[in-house]
Amino acid sequence: MLYSENIHFSSKGVGFTDKHGNPLGLGGAFKKAVNRAINWWLDFELSLIHLVSLHVPFYFLRKIVFQLSGVKIGRGTTIHMGCKFFNPKGVIIGQDTKVGDNAFLDGRAPLTIGDHVDVASSVMIYNSEHDLGSEDFHAREEAVEIADYVFVGPRVIILPGVRIGKGAVIAAGAVVTKNVPDFAIVGGVPAKIIGERPNKHPQYRLGRARLFQ
Repeated sequence: MLYSENIHFSSKGVGFTDKHGNPLGLGGAFKKAVNRAINWWLDFELSLIHLVSLHVPFYFLRKIVFQLSGVKIGRGTTIHMGCKFFNPKGVIIGQDTKVGDNAFLDGRAPLTIGDHVDVASSVMIYNSEHDLGSEDFHAREEAVEIADYVFVGPRVIILPGVRIGKGAVIAAGAVVTKNVPDFAIVGGVPAKIIGERPNKHPQYRLGRARLFQ
């Protein structure tokens, strides 16, 4: 008799299986149950963080919540409304950086964003993805690093393991699958070099963001 997806009763007693239907011993089943409970708690925490991110128009209040959740945020940096996280403790953002509305910052592996970085609206940065060649479709994680003075255009997707060099520009809608050299301009799907940024010694500051964004 099936009691739930992973718990089975029979004349031989209680049996446990993983999500693939493979049998589990009592120790393995207990470990899975603990992990599931932890994930439920993390999902609840994320729901609260996202509730604040979506509906609180005052950044100084959002920043307090983000920092309490583990995001490391440099001086003068602003994260606009609607930003979502996956494991906030893995996200490190430098000084004078702006993260646009409705961005997604994945912290399951280290995500480091430097100083004076301009991340536009609806940018998605991932550092975990499924291994398409594996038998169990497991996830693999790789760090993402974005150096100083980078501009990331709207609706860009950055995939795991990518390093974006200093001063690089990512054109709107690009999907970045490989490292980007310093001061390169890339665009397209997948992103390729389409130009070079002329200013090799940027010293600008992005300044203050809009008050209620």
